Amino acid sequence: MSSSSIKTPNVITCRAAVGYGAGEALVIEEVEVSPPQPMEIRIKVVSTSLCRSDITAWSQAPIFPRIFGHEASGIVESVGEGVTEFEEGDHVLTLFTGECMTCRHCTSGKSNMCQVLGLERKGVMHSDQKTRFSIKGKPIYHYCAVSSFSEYTVVHSGCALKVSSLAPLDKICLLSCGVSAGLGAAWKVANITEGSTVVIFGLGTVGLSVAQGAKQRGASRIIGVDINSEKMEKAKAFGITEFVNPHDCNEPVQQVIKQMTDGGADYSFECVGDTGMVTTALQSCCDGWGLTVTLGVPKVNPEISSHYGLFLSGRTLRGSLFGGWRPKSDLHSLVDMYMRKEIQIDEFITHNLPFEDINKAFDLMMEGKCLRCVIHMPK
Repeated sequence: MSSSSIKTPNVITCRAAVGYGAGEALVIEEVEVSPPQPMEIRIKVVSTSLCRSDITAWSQAPIFPRIFGHEASGIVESVGEGVTEFEEGDHVLTLFTGECMTCRHCTSGKSNMCQVLGLERKGVMHSDQKTRFSIKGKPIYHYCAVSSFSEYTVVHSGCALKVSSLAPLDKICLLSCGVSAGLGAAWKVANITEGSTVVIFGLGTVGLSVAQGAKQRGASRIIGVDINSEKMEKAKAFGITEFVNPHDCNEPVQQVIKQMTDGGADYSFECVGDTGMVTTALQSCCDGWGLTVTLGVPKVNPEISSHYGLFLSGRTLRGSLFGGWRPKSDLHSLVDMYMRKEIQIDEFITHNLPFEDINKAFDLMMEGKCLRCVIHMPK
């Protein structure tokens, strides 16, 4: 192909939901989206779902103005120089943590903590520490190098996964974060065994995905802990066998769990985002082999404090980012499982909203009235 026939992407003007301050309603604005730079792709966002991490960052992040959103699906609109993996029209999932395939972690086979395309916290692109969004020449910052609350976005090619055009984009967008994180924590991080006892603190999308994973592994008891008793019935559909509301207990919930399980659960999962709850989860698992996995993103007090005796007695505490999945190497398997109806995704979607109602999605999640709101971009 001659150089004169190669299509050169231009700046796109589109709508995006821009955050201007912590806790302030997002404003739908006209933004300019730069062409993809080398090894980047520009995506027309089709569907994006609201994750609790978006709420946490929006409510306290110091970087503004900013476009949030990271759990998304879309169609490649254009590709930057050097990109061979994608072409215009490909269906993709966005990845809030990428995989370069060459760094120490990516080649270790032991980690998904890419040293090149890992979790981005500065509001810029990995490659050049600049933004691809602007309004009247002023930069608008990114979130997790994805920023899917925009009709178009630019991501590094290592932060996107090509998927089958047969997979429904308005459903599989949930695999970009929450559902995958929970399933991976159950299967890859904890490696739950058949007949075991599991306790899960926090029954949002991540916690219920852990429950789904535990059920598939044949756990004999899956105890859900949440302060919202309205979640009890829906939780049963994902595998929860027993429900505990700490507000209804006459003693600390960890004592209740230990009494229920003859000394503690085999596995406990903290899916709230509360470091105090990490200690509670650790105290709820058994001596000798009890394993606690923490998945939640803490809103305040990021340091964990636990008595050394909990570890001396044989308990283990493990952290989990994205369920331990290597995003580009492993996530295909979950898309395939969904297409074979081996895992649940649709059941997590409690609301479908047009882009114009994005602030309603925030309200619903903060009020505890939804699991996942899928936000549909204009076609």
